[in-house]
Amino acid sequence: VQLQAFGGGWVQPGGSLRLSCAASGTIFSINAMGWYRQDPGKQRELVATVTSGGSTRYADSVKGQFTISRDNAKNTVYLQMNSLKPEDTAVYYCNAQITTRCLGRFSTSDYWGQGTLLTVSS
Repeated sequence: VQLQAFGGGWVQPGGSLRLSCAASGTIFSINAMGWYRQDPGKQRELVATVTSGGSTRYADSVKGQFTISRDNAKNTVYLQMNSLKPEDTAVYYCNAQITTRCLGRFSTSDYWGQGTLLTVSS
């Protein structure tokens, strides 16, 4: 199972960007999916999560600014980021709780994408 994130880059303050992250491999089901971010020298922090049923949760710092969504048919999670600020600069990681099935046995684990860098500056 792999998670691959796309969409990072450089944006001016006030701009918008959308991240996407696709899960691939032998997947039985995907539970929660989410985005985290990490500044150098700081701990990785939760940005937003979305359950398989569509319930969402956001960090207070991004409420009203970021929107998380997912396409269950494509095993993909998105993060729409608007009104970007320099303090949003970080490496963004996607995460998913994925259940696999092997030889009749189910196993659920956390998987992480490789991280994609967002830089917000003028």
